[in-house]
Amino acid sequence: MKLSDFDYELPEHFIAQEPVEPRDSSRLMVLNRADGTITHAIFREIGKFLKAGDLLVANQTRVLPARLFARKIPTGGKVEILLLRREAPAQWQALVRGRGLVAGKQLELPNGLTAEIIAVLDGPVRRIRFSRPLDDALMRLGQVPLPPYIHRPLENPERYQTVFARELGSAAAPTAGLHFTPELLKSLQEQGIGFATVTLHVGLDTFAPVKEEDPREHKIHTEWCEVSEETAEQINRTRAAGGRIVAVGTTTVRTLETAALHAPAGKAVVPWSGDTDLFILPGFRFRVTDAMVTNFHLPKSTLLMLVSAFAGRERILHAYEIAKQEGYRFFSFGDAMLIL
Repeated sequence: MKLSDFDYELPEHFIAQEPVEPRDSSRLMVLNRADGTITHAIFREIGKFLKAGDLLVANQTRVLPARLFARKIPTGGKVEILLLRREAPAQWQALVRGRGLVAGKQLELPNGLTAEIIAVLDGPVRRIRFSRPLDDALMRLGQVPLPPYIHRPLENPERYQTVFARELGSAAAPTAGLHFTPELLKSLQEQGIGFATVTLHVGLDTFAPVKEEDPREHKIHTEWCEVSEETAEQINRTRAAGGRIVAVGTTTVRTLETAALHAPAGKAVVPWSGDTDLFILPGFRFRVTDAMVTNFHLPKSTLLMLVSAFAGRERILHAYEIAKQEGYRFFSFGDAMLIL
């Protein structure tokens, strides 16, 4: 296995810079793993490819307004902070931009909020302790961060949240879920398709390309996830009744397959919460995911490797070439793929 196996050429004009309206008007490529056939549709038509008794499982994480601006004390130099992970009520790991940001450096933010860098971690990552918990201040002062390949400002920040986003904690959106509308979810429910949620708080490393020539040597990012008792019961009932588990997004896949690793014989998953560093590469045996809704992913990314593990590398790369020929839009605000 080589890193170049997961590379492909993507001219910049294929990268979607803004979401389509309405959400469910994005395009949908349906890839059938059984025979390799590809069907083109509109996302709101996804119900045509699902069956009564199937269960959609989506990630209910909500993106933090994690981008903050501060000034160094006493010089007033500008600092940009991107919160990555909360370690305590007032303590975070964060990506920082600015000079001289060493341990002990004091920072000033609006509304009387101050912070101190208490540790230098990997590269530009720092451990920061704020003068008080950020819960309320974050809503007032923070901005929702967009992926680095999106260069246009987003007029409505809610378009970078799914309609089922509930649990605040992500640095990036689980973008496969952005295509769903309340009306579409209702129509699927009326069709006899179930809906359940898990939580995985997405880190910025989801956009980081793999650099090791052998992808198996790459250290996958660790993210916190949870499968509730209610969701585990829904999944196990669905499987027992012969229905399919349709994971909405790669983050949901990682969460479900992590929970499946802990399940005893006779059950698909068990309730589970904690950090996952599950790295899904070709050769992985999927235990619970029967179908997947996903977007089109970056070259050399762990996400492209995951969908290649699910559908086959050559088949995925062939589908991506067809997507380019047909003018599909790629990445976070792009079009969707349903892999059956």
